[in-house]
Amino acid sequence: MKFKKFLLNLILFIFLALFLYSAFSLVKWFIDTNNSKKLISSILSSTKISELDDSGTTELINPPESKDDPYWEYVKTKFLNVDFSSLLNQNKETVGWIRVNNTVINYPVVQAEDNSKYLAKSFDGSSNKAGWIFADYRLNFDGNDKNTIIYGHNMKDNSMFSTLNNVLSKDWYENKANHTIQFSTPTENTVWQVFSVYKIEPEEYYITTSFENEKTYENFLNIIKSRSIYDFKTNLSINDKILTLSTCNTSGSKYRTVLHAKLIKRQNRK
Repeated sequence: MKFKKFLLNLILFIFLALFLYSAFSLVKWFIDTNNSKKLISSILSSTKISELDDSGTTELINPPESKDDPYWEYVKTKFLNVDFSSLLNQNKETVGWIRVNNTVINYPVVQAEDNSKYLAKSFDGSSNKAGWIFADYRLNFDGNDKNTIIYGHNMKDNSMFSTLNNVLSKDWYENKANHTIQFSTPTENTVWQVFSVYKIEPEEYYITTSFENEKTYENFLNIIKSRSIYDFKTNLSINDKILTLSTCNTSGSKYRTVLHAKLIKRQNRK
């Protein structure tokens, strides 16, 4: 009898512990979600953001000879222009601002000395499971990066990179207005043309940042383009620089959603 009573009490204790842990996790999730939403709203309301037409400083990147190439339509996309002064005052690790059409992705991007800091820290440095949108620590942002990689969590409240999953839908793909990405940094404004979207298990390959030679880079471009679930009819060459967006954590799934785009124009900031 004593053993049965002990066993029953042990089971009740375990269930109570699990209940309390689940309740704590749920409360923490609500608090983090609420704090994250408030911060995002504050940043959007306090940051001056506009769109700019081409100017004398606009540089078209690897323009194709054929005027039928979709490049010429996408290159008409306006630049995103962001006043980084207030952002840098709040967080000196701010390196850019990214916007992806028909998603909620419209955030400042940060960069730390490793890829773990912003997995559980918000833009203001507070602890938050939502993390923040961050660039790979290996990037230099000096114009020479072959593969500019940006990560974000796939949050259940549709914040951060959760809606990157939208790029996998047929409706998103069929709207060509979605096929360009605007990315602004303190030194330049850029526009990128999407050429590949897919889901994949975690790996190191698509987040490669340095390449031994031109042939290695060419093979890399061919492989990540061939993975796409849609044909964006985009031509690539070894002279192209690319942007990679990746969910670094997918709720309830082992897969990452990945988007690749190539740089099509840039504009120096005054």
